[in-house]
Amino acid sequence: MEDTTGSNPQSLGFTEKLKSWLSWSWTYVCFIWFVTMFLIIFFLKKTCVLPPQIFEWWYFRKYGTSFIEQVSVSHLRPLLGGVESSSTAGLFSSVNGEAEPRPSVSECKVWRNPLNLFRGAEYNRYTWVTGKEPLTYYDMNLSAQDHQTFFTGDTQQLRPEDAVMQKAWRERNPQARIRAAYQAIEMNHECAAAYVLLAEEEATTITEAERLFKKALSIGGYNRPYLYINLLVYIKRRLAMCARKLGRIKEAVKMMRDLMKEFPLLGMLNIHENLLEALLELQAYADVQAVLAKYDDISLPKSATICYTSALLKARAVSDKFSPEAASRRGLSTAEMNAVEAIHRAVEFNPHVPKYLLEMKSLILPPEHILKRGDSEAVAYAFFHLQHWKRAEGALNLLHCTWEGTFRIIPYPLEKGHLFYPYPGCTETADRELLPSFHEVSVYPKKELPFFILFTAGLCSFTAMLAMLTHQFPELMGVFAKAFFSTLFAPLGFFADKMESFMPSSFWHQLTRI
Repeated sequence: MEDTTGSNPQSLGFTEKLKSWLSWSWTYVCFIWFVTMFLIIFFLKKTCVLPPQIFEWWYFRKYGTSFIEQVSVSHLRPLLGGVESSSTAGLFSSVNGEAEPRPSVSECKVWRNPLNLFRGAEYNRYTWVTGKEPLTYYDMNLSAQDHQTFFTGDTQQLRPEDAVMQKAWRERNPQARIRAAYQAIEMNHECAAAYVLLAEEEATTITEAERLFKKALSIGGYNRPYLYINLLVYIKRRLAMCARKLGRIKEAVKMMRDLMKEFPLLGMLNIHENLLEALLELQAYADVQAVLAKYDDISLPKSATICYTSALLKARAVSDKFSPEAASRRGLSTAEMNAVEAIHRAVEFNPHVPKYLLEMKSLILPPEHILKRGDSEAVAYAFFHLQHWKRAEGALNLLHCTWEGTFRIIPYPLEKGHLFYPYPGCTETADRELLPSFHEVSVYPKKELPFFILFTAGLCSFTAMLAMLTHQFPELMGVFAKAFFSTLFAPLGFFADKMESFMPSSFWHQLTRI
């Protein structure tokens, strides 16, 4: 019997020609690949496969930041758990009783939180329940500095009890601070600052804190006018906040208005923000608008409270009837456009707030100090004002539909702002110092690399690796390449063999002649 393998020379010829054609076409595939790479390089201005310094220069010119720094900060540092280690010393006393210096966190200015909570009655209760510390040492350092400056005055004229209180504010241990306050009271029963410390840190309820503040108010140091003004303003403000927390909101509003009339030059204390929150709780929206008309001025520094309260009032006027579908069909009315513009203005000032208001991020207790336009300010605002947004029907829905549109208005990269100054680049570092470690700090802007750049960088890296391996191990890479292509084209050869068995030999003969 004849061997069947030799009975079909046309089939064998076709197989050889097919393999020859594949080998011939591979040359053109390689040529096309190199042409594609050339076009990619030309599109990227001939930088990707040139020395890294040129690519780094091009990336910096286009995106305003270093490629290596961006990758390291955004991707490598979170994986390695890297957060800048910072000293927690500052104004707190060291072991030997001397103040330990602390380097400045950044050039960003931090502000006292106008609605900061009470340590003993609120922050400590959180610690008792969760076992977590809601305040950082850096935040408490700033508070110690505030209290020293605000309550002890000129160090050249300190009374003995004032010297004790000046040391008390610097103590790290809360119990040591409380013991120092009692020591100052023993030295002088009319030491108002000592009662303030006890109200802030020892009182475990708001009612008890209010009693101690009233005690301090009754003995407020009449023989020292400058110190008395500072104490008087601080104590009256905290008494108003106690009344607000205990539900006596109208009384709190009256106390805040009287305080603002009595000391109109102390606008830096932002007492109007306490007033705005209390008026929103009363739903006295006309009074809120009157306060905004006075303080939402181009010459005055802005805050998230000012910008977002203004947006809330305008959103409240249209949000109950707002529908995205209807707005897309008929367009936005004048009132709706004003509301959307107010939301865009607020989001540009502080882009972190919407995620807290929309409950896309979990809230924590606000810090005692905030960084304007930072995540700490967003936490503080949302903690007190989320309930007011929920009370306005449809306001959160309008915010949800429109807040992301702000980022299409702001230039990118952020060389310049739209309605405000460019967003500062130092907020992340300062917020990490102000907010506890268990909180995931919101970062803006997140400069994510385009997919095309990532793809091209990976392709260039892969090509360079192959070239290096081929240069170092030519024989081994030759065997690998042969095995790789044999495996790659095995399905095609199997398919060709199957086609030969089903198709008549004359068909293949005619096809090869063509």
